[in-house]
Amino acid sequence: MSKKKMKKTLPEQVMDKHNVNYEPLNLNILDKTPDERDAILETFHVKHDDIYKTLAAHGDKTGPIVAVLPITKHLSLKKLAAVSGNKKVAMIPLKDLQKTTGYIHGANNPVGIWQNKHFPIYFDLTAAKLPYILVSGGELSRSDKVNPQEVINLIHSEFADLLEHD
Repeated sequence: MSKKKMKKTLPEQVMDKHNVNYEPLNLNILDKTPDERDAILETFHVKHDDIYKTLAAHGDKTGPIVAVLPITKHLSLKKLAAVSGNKKVAMIPLKDLQKTTGYIHGANNPVGIWQNKHFPIYFDLTAAKLPYILVSGGELSRSDKVNPQEVINLIHSEFADLLEHD
């Protein structure tokens, strides 16, 4: 039996054009119990900590900025402000997210945002030494397994300490 070929999303097309390796995954764990989620992730040989979220904020000096961090952690707005050259940053309201980034909640992708908007994007330091992370593929239930350093190089991003610490 042949596998049904997935249509490539814009971020995947950009990564193809720039020879960035990625693995597209159809992955829907949003409405699952922790046990169901872990079973699904195990079939892809990934852990919940490997999933990174792409959050959009607005800086008082720079305008829109983007942070990429583990889904299991919380963003420090103060740290994001400091690294981005802002005094204050605030999360972009959900109602303004799609018109700002071009993506709906749950589908924000750093490569797609960079391609279309060229906003400053910062990846948390936790990704710096990892061989891969999962980011949204630009559509709901779609993820891309990527090497964070390759994505950083592609989108002219940087690693920074972005996490709220306990």
